[in-house]
Amino acid sequence: MLPQPFIESLRLSMGTECADSIIAALDTEPPVSIRINPAKIGNPLLELELPFDADALSPLSRYGYFLNSRPSFTLDPMLHAGAYYVQESSSMSLEVVSTLLGSFGRPLKVLDLCAAPGGKSTHLISLLRDIPHSFIVSNEVIRSRATILAENIAKWGSSNVVVTNNDPADFSSLTGYFDIIAVDAPCSGEGMFRKDLKARDEWSEENVDICAARQRRIISDIWPSLKEGGLVLYSTCTFNKKENDENVEWMINEFHAEALVVQRFFPGNKGCGEGFFLALLRKGNGDDFIPGIKKSGKIDLKSLRMEPYKKKCPYVKEGFNLFTKGELLKGYPANVCDEMLFVESRLRCIRSGVAVAALKGDSLVPEADLALSDAIAPKAFTEVELSKEEALKFLSKEPIILPGGTPKGYVLVKYRSLPLGFLKNIGNRTNNLWPVNWRIRMS
Repeated sequence: MLPQPFIESLRLSMGTECADSIIAALDTEPPVSIRINPAKIGNPLLELELPFDADALSPLSRYGYFLNSRPSFTLDPMLHAGAYYVQESSSMSLEVVSTLLGSFGRPLKVLDLCAAPGGKSTHLISLLRDIPHSFIVSNEVIRSRATILAENIAKWGSSNVVVTNNDPADFSSLTGYFDIIAVDAPCSGEGMFRKDLKARDEWSEENVDICAARQRRIISDIWPSLKEGGLVLYSTCTFNKKENDENVEWMINEFHAEALVVQRFFPGNKGCGEGFFLALLRKGNGDDFIPGIKKSGKIDLKSLRMEPYKKKCPYVKEGFNLFTKGELLKGYPANVCDEMLFVESRLRCIRSGVAVAALKGDSLVPEADLALSDAIAPKAFTEVELSKEEALKFLSKEPIILPGGTPKGYVLVKYRSLPLGFLKNIGNRTNNLWPVNWRIRMS
């Protein structure tokens, strides 16, 4: 049952007809949608083994698709290879920012503040593909969720991402630094009542007030980090005006922001998934850009416990700078390396660039991160294509039998031409290098 105060509040703010339509939709089956990774696959109707409907393209994103039914995503190796992300379609509406990206006329620094589990960050990564020398900071304040975020970022494969685990207030040292900040604010979750029945029990008018106040605190903490003329993508998965319209009005009055786009999505509406609210705002009038903070000299690598790696590494393609950190070899895109290291020096970083290999004496043991990334050098490893059954065994960290004649050493295994990870071929057996904390446990 929906809370009666929620029903009354919804009818008061939306009108009886609209509210009753939403209430009826909350008891229907939610649609299933995915967003493809354009860096890894082309036409998903041809390349994915999923029950696609050719006409079921999400109107909110050029990369979004509706499915006829919900398959077992965990048992699809393409998901683990980073070919697509399972995301409800309303959240894909942040693609509205894409029409303004070119207007900056320069590489972009983007922050996804409340990023876990990674839907919006991976979407922003795809949108920035056509803007060279850009990079993303993907942040999550809850450590356990930040770990999941880092895994999903790794599988998406882009090396120009820093994953951090910070409170919004920690970004105060990055004054005027970011061009775009996405704030998918923690909310009362009314828009998720269809998918999450627990959220219905946890809803209260008092919690709505608490959420609205928390959202304003988050915006207040992060606002100084946005450049003059920069953009904020503010979103919630709730319906009420306190957390949505009133907070947008507050930003306009408090910070002299300009609202460029305000969108609402309701379950049951064509092309929509769950309830969602999105506002795109600009800081100031956009006529002038303040360049942001200036870095003084080079980054102190000692403070990051990093040293330049001076040997040649055949695993990584040209255009990457390599550093050692403890017993790990890391790679950063050369064109944004300084910026990424600068951010890493200011925040609590849990993943940055690409983990290339573990250092074992004079030997390099390639990391799964490298296999999934855009940093891996072509033809650096012997490659073996796996069947679906073999791929699932690999992802379960089970032993894999390689074809006869496969050379000894490190082997890059693929599924449907997409890299999955590494095996070490010892001859009579193989060592599976898929991370133990990533292994699937479903039969």
